[in-house]
Amino acid sequence: MRPAFLPYNYEQELYQRFQLLRQGTRSIDDYTEEFYELLSRIDLGDSLFQLVSRYIGSLRLPLQDVLNMFDPVTVSEAHQRALQAEKQLSRRSTAASSAPSLAPARQSGSHTPPTTLATPGQPVHPRATSGPRCFNCGETGHRQVDCRKTNPNQCGLIVTDNVDEATDDVESPPLYDEAETYGTEYVDGDVGPLLMLQRTFLSHKVHNDDWRRSCENVISESAVAKLGLPMEKHPKPYKLAWLSKGTDITISRRVLVTFSIGSTYTDELYCDVAPMDACHLFLGRPWQFDRETIHNGRDNTYSFVFKGKKIVLLSSKPVSPEDTTTLLSRSHFEASMTESGLVYLLFVTPTSSSVALDTPAVLQPLLQGFADVFPTELPPHLPPLRDIQHHIDLVPGATLPNRPHYRISPKEHEELRCQVEELLTKGHIRESLSPCAVPAILTPKKDGTWRMCVDSRAINKITVRYRFPIPRLDDLLDQLGGAKIFSKLDLKSGYHQIRIRQGDEWKTAFKTREGLYEWLVMPFGLSNAPSTFMRVMNQALPPFIGKFVVVYFDDILIYSTTSDEHLLHLREVLMVLRKEKFYAAVKKCSFMTEYVLFLGYVVSKDGLAVDGAKIEAIQN
Repeated sequence: MRPAFLPYNYEQELYQRFQLLRQGTRSIDDYTEEFYELLSRIDLGDSLFQLVSRYIGSLRLPLQDVLNMFDPVTVSEAHQRALQAEKQLSRRSTAASSAPSLAPARQSGSHTPPTTLATPGQPVHPRATSGPRCFNCGETGHRQVDCRKTNPNQCGLIVTDNVDEATDDVESPPLYDEAETYGTEYVDGDVGPLLMLQRTFLSHKVHNDDWRRSCENVISESAVAKLGLPMEKHPKPYKLAWLSKGTDITISRRVLVTFSIGSTYTDELYCDVAPMDACHLFLGRPWQFDRETIHNGRDNTYSFVFKGKKIVLLSSKPVSPEDTTTLLSRSHFEASMTESGLVYLLFVTPTSSSVALDTPAVLQPLLQGFADVFPTELPPHLPPLRDIQHHIDLVPGATLPNRPHYRISPKEHEELRCQVEELLTKGHIRESLSPCAVPAILTPKKDGTWRMCVDSRAINKITVRYRFPIPRLDDLLDQLGGAKIFSKLDLKSGYHQIRIRQGDEWKTAFKTREGLYEWLVMPFGLSNAPSTFMRVMNQALPPFIGKFVVVYFDDILIYSTTSDEHLLHLREVLMVLRKEKFYAAVKKCSFMTEYVLFLGYVVSKDGLAVDGAKIEAIQN
């Protein structure tokens, strides 16, 4: 396909562009972006050291000299070193351009060379007449990298507080226009009418806002919970209004927040913790005072200087119909194909929040942080191959069963066919050539839907039984004495989250009208499946079982005496489920309740009671 749509010299042009790539007057980030773009489109076959050499060799000479001191082993490391060197060289050039000149101005009509006077005992030092000067020892004729007096343990750029002295010894070409006193970085806002910038705290996506009416720096409680920041008591508690729906709020806690804006500015400051609805972080008057921000009322921008660079916070972009256009004309598509030669198709499906709306507010941040444990559907791939898989050991000499498929109605057949296709798509089953087979059946669920099962009675008769103990129900319920708060987790299709031992798949074969299939995950109805599931649960949750967790197959009951203790217990269990890649059905879970339905009983702080729904038929 590529030769049919790309020019005949497409690869040759890419090689030439990559070979002639130079940084020039661009910034490090712009140069690195083009370097990676060309590298991703060319199959060079270079080693890692060759790529690092290519990257450094195309930089400006001052940056090459600095990076050669470090010998970076990866392009990413060279990129970070180059960014640090670029900032330091920028500071030096800024100090050199802003330093006052000590020599008198030369008259325009005079061509007489200036006369240099030397005091007795003080020699005259000509500049740049005897080769390069070492930044380390001050002698001429060699560079710092070749200096014999350099401390062998010294590593990194040399930074000095005496700017005049450093610029007098080393002259570096400026990285920005000498007419400016500092470079400028423009930080774009989001789409909307307000000045609101979207930033990232510790890989969690949050919002921050520079609000002129805020008299304090404030961070929302939800942001503190998501980031796990340690809080401390506020030295001077006060009441705050206009930040949340309702009346005044008492501020009694604060937290130290580290944040960044753009690629240059990073800072940390104390923020008061408040339950805000507007955004996650307010940068108020204290921050504006410390950074000496300047507000441009005409352009609605804030600007300040940080480490020799001017940071400008731009206002949000206006909403326009052009921004929502999702169509691409044929000419633009053909031009993009000619340029890149590679097209990616991104298929987006809407998903709903996995956290139940009736969940307590104090629990919402925790469950949102573990939203990946409560997916709408199981991932479309096989579960991980754990230490424990389901074994099927047949009785030696037994006759393999070969049962025909059942006759079912057309409606049931269509449902069975759809479920088989879905299992094939997820990779849970595959087509089989097994010598044995049993029929597949449909069983109704409580919600009116159907569950596909396999009538495995024939294969179960010739299967060697495990002796792994199944827990007694009364022993489990005896562990709940004194508990007051309960949460129940129900694993989503728990059996399908355990693999069949490799080599035993053919023993799970089942028939439908369309063909013969075999399971790659543990199906419902197999002998020893409950024992396998309990073994997996006991291996995943051994530190918690008997202390604050009760496990009965795919039901996990968490019990505690206080709310704070229960939040800690629930977090520990969810962390284990995430680590072991187990998934729960949020619709069947209950969180932080005073009573819960568990195995046909109502469990509460008052003890056990029989579930009324279980005996309703008998009573009536």
